[in-house]
Amino acid sequence: MKKIPYFSPMITSADKKHVLKTLSKRWLTNGPYLKKFEEKFSGFIGSKYSAGVSNATQALHLSVKSLGIQQGDEIIVPTFTFAATSNAVSYCNATPILADVEPDTFNISARTLKTKITKRTKGIIVVHYGGQSCDMTEILQIAKKHGLFVIEDCAHALGSSYKKKLCGNIGITGCFSFYPTKVITTGEGGMITTNNFELYKKSRLLRSQGMNIQADQREKETKWRYDIIDLGYNYRLDEIRASLGYSQITRISKINKLRINIAKKYDSQISKIKGLSIPKTKPDRNHIYHLYTIKIEKEYHLTRDQLFTKLSKKGIGTSVQYYPLHLMSYNKNKYDTKDFPNANLLKEQVLCLPIYPMMKDKQIDYVISNLR
Repeated sequence: MKKIPYFSPMITSADKKHVLKTLSKRWLTNGPYLKKFEEKFSGFIGSKYSAGVSNATQALHLSVKSLGIQQGDEIIVPTFTFAATSNAVSYCNATPILADVEPDTFNISARTLKTKITKRTKGIIVVHYGGQSCDMTEILQIAKKHGLFVIEDCAHALGSSYKKKLCGNIGITGCFSFYPTKVITTGEGGMITTNNFELYKKSRLLRSQGMNIQADQREKETKWRYDIIDLGYNYRLDEIRASLGYSQITRISKINKLRINIAKKYDSQISKIKGLSIPKTKPDRNHIYHLYTIKIEKEYHLTRDQLFTKLSKKGIGTSVQYYPLHLMSYNKNKYDTKDFPNANLLKEQVLCLPIYPMMKDKQIDYVISNLR
């Protein structure tokens, strides 16, 4: 077992009580906890609506699907992200168009994005990498000029803000992840946020087999009847996971504060090590450090892969996020690698260090001493 795991979820006694309470109830899906979680989530983000789903991939898929995207359409996504971001586009038989990222924040490059727009482009999916917002003002201006929608992939960004507005409440939808390594976790789980009632209604319909009866109507029904009015999916978020999510979203500010404090401790020491670059935070946004990603420069005495191996031998878990999508086997020969100079460099430079709310000072010090 590693001395310091890459991540460890923060599950409290309060979380367990909420889950046990759910297990004593009749409804294990489509019940009151899901509604409470959605309402609490919207209250935090500032959106009018939230819809819980089984994972963030489904949140992205339903967002794209609900916007009417189909074969022949193109959606621009960053190459420096997890496959789910582009897969959601492909699920709708549309074409993901990859764009390069900024070399310092690892977020999608607005300058490169503009060169990818064609008459078939319908929208943009931005990824707020590591817990810091993209340059949303410039991206939204580009989108408005060309009549495009903007979906926010907020898998890393629960609590991240841009010009005092929370991520997930800036684009047409926000898509969140509750995977075990994320800011809050339900094991698997996700959420769609939006201020557009029609998109909210459509996503709720599609997450439950395209069935027109909603969970909160069931107790009022006096006749056995339902209707399938669209091709839907089984993307529901069950009550057990919703209860865990509800418990954790009530303390989200505390969780993020703990992450930020750990990042500051890393910053103060790693910035003194020649050849290691710490995460950059732009002045008009915050950073909640879902990831603490350093860059290994030429001046450092090891390559990124050598450092990864040495830290692993010392019992320190790390991760590489990400290997660019344009270089994946699935995308072989689809893209010209010369279009992604920044991502091509980052794939050999980035390393994500352990960061989780219950990390102790002595663990942070152990990581730093080994980096030295």
